[in-house]
Order: sequence, then structure tokens, then C-alpha cells
Amino acid sequence: MRMRARVTIKGIVQGVNYRYHTMEKALQLNITGWVKNLDNGDVEGCFEGEEVDVRALVDWCRIGPPLALVEELIVASEPAKGEFAEFSIRH
Repeated sequence: MRMRARVTIKGIVQGVNYRYHTMEKALQLNITGWVKNLDNGDVEGCFEGEEVDVRALVDWCRIGPPLALVEELIVASEPAKGEFAEFSIRH
């Protein structure tokens, strides 16, 4: 079953290649959607794909890349909409 997750990642998550590594992991898991930096220092993402794959990416976001320090992960599950053709880093 397909699903969508909206995530907000708080902590030391900017300037540590968090978005790039998230995109790499999303591509490995065949996830579509996006990830972006927020002005307040957080990272936000929207992931869509098979439920097991989306949950695997969300679990990965709890740790992130080696230089990141994730302090909090806020997750909201939503029905899949099928609006993304690929995964991208938004600016």
C-alpha cells in the first residue's frame, strides 16, 4: 500500500548534507517527493511510496547522515496523492 509522510527534522540538520543524504536514501528506496531547508534551521520533507519504504526513510531520518544531530522528528502520515514523478531537493 502506498502512503505519504510529511516530516520536520529538528537539531543540527543544516550544513551537514542532510538534504543530499536524504535524497540518496530516497532514491535507494524508490521514494518520490522532496526535502528542503527551512529558515528556522529545521529540514522538512514529503515522502511518498510503498508504506514499508516510506517508513524505512522516516526511520533513517531519526538519525540522518554522520554529521547530523537529530533532536526531534515530527511525522504526519497522509494518503498518497501520486503527484511526484521523482525525488528532489527544494530550495
